[in-house]
Parts: sequence; C-alpha cells; structure tokens
Amino acid sequence: MSEHIVTAYDAELDLLGRKIAEMGGIAEKMLSDAMDALVDFDADLARQTVAADPRLDHLQREIEQSAIQTIARRQPMAVDLRDIIAAIRISADLERIGDLAKNIAKRAIVVAAEARLPRAIIGLKSMHENAALSLKDVLDAYAQRDVERARAVWLRDAELDALEDSVFRDLLTFMMEDPRNISFCTHLLFCSKNIERIGDHATNIAETVYYLVTGEELPVERPKGRSYSFEQTQPPT
Repeated sequence: MSEHIVTAYDAELDLLGRKIAEMGGIAEKMLSDAMDALVDFDADLARQTVAADPRLDHLQREIEQSAIQTIARRQPMAVDLRDIIAAIRISADLERIGDLAKNIAKRAIVVAAEARLPRAIIGLKSMHENAALSLKDVLDAYAQRDVERARAVWLRDAELDALEDSVFRDLLTFMMEDPRNISFCTHLLFCSKNIERIGDHATNIAETVYYLVTGEELPVERPKGRSYSFEQTQPPT
C-alpha cells in the first residue's frame, strides 16, 4: 500500500473518530440539558434539547455511510476493521442515548406545567449523575483506547440498576401517599427508565471499546444491582 493510500486511509479513520467525538459531545449535552429542564421545570430548555436530536441522527447516518465506503475501498483487516465496526456500533448507541434524552425532555415539558413535588426528582438526579459519569468515562475510554476505564464503566452498570430500584420504590410511595401525585410520578418513572437505558448504552459502548482494543468480548452477562425491574410491573401484551 503506497504512502499516499495509507495517509488517505488514516485520514478516513481519523474522520470517523472525530465524528464519534462530536456525537458524544451532543449526547452528553442533551442528557445534561434534559435533566436540568426536568429539575428546574424549564419547558424552553426541554424544547431546545428536543431540537438538538436531528443533528445526532444526521451524524450517525454519516458515520455509517463513511464506514461502509471505507470497508468497500480499503478492505481492512484485524484492528483496522475493528476500528470501523466500533465506530458503527458506538454511533448507534450514541444516537439511542440522544433519543432517550429527548424522551426525558418531552416528559419535562409535560411536568413543567405541574411543577409538583420537587423532592420526587432527587433520586433521578442521582441516577443522572451516575449515567452522565459513565457516558463521559466511556467516551474518554474510546478516545484513549483505555480498556480498564471501559471495564470500570461496564461494572458500574449495577450501581445504576440499584438506583433505579430505589427511585421506583420512592415514586410508588409518593403515589400511594397522595393520588394527586400519580400523573407526575408516572412521568418520572418513565424518565428513570430512560436514564437506566442510557446507562445500558454506555455499557454497550464499553463492551465495544474492550472489543476494539483486545479483539475479545466481555462476558455476555453483565453485573446486576436490581432486585426487580420496571418492565416487570407492566401488564402483559
């Protein structure tokens, strides 16, 4: 492979990395803004968060197209191929994180009209801090190809599961104390599930980083910190 081709190939891989970094920055801001909107009952900030989502979707499509074109042109092998596959997988997870943050923002618009029971949101703030830290750390792990940092994020998923359980119990208590809290707390239940799912996607990225660097997969079964899940409370379909 000539020096010119190698240089062009490296530039293509670098571009994928930069676009992943841009997606990560947007996803982090969307999550932060969505939670701020929820905590502060700020409908305007929530709408701005929803409006940011199309850019994330556009970047994800660009990464997929660029990755497919690079595979077709270069026919990469070993770590180079893993680099491209990782970009595709991570971009998909970041796009989903943006969707989940958008969902929180949409709930924030609804609850802003009620501005009821602010103490009910305290548990969600703890969940957000955990999920936001995982997202930041896993993006750093990808940028630095840091296997140990990625593994730490993977292990932290159990903490977020346990926090979700705690929030679930607290919100049920608030609803039983006063039926007027039911609508408000139901929206918060869905927000807590969205935050937990964001943690799952951060964990997916951690698994991808581990695969990218080592060529091996982490165990299929993740550590779990929950005794039950929100899905278990749903009626059968």
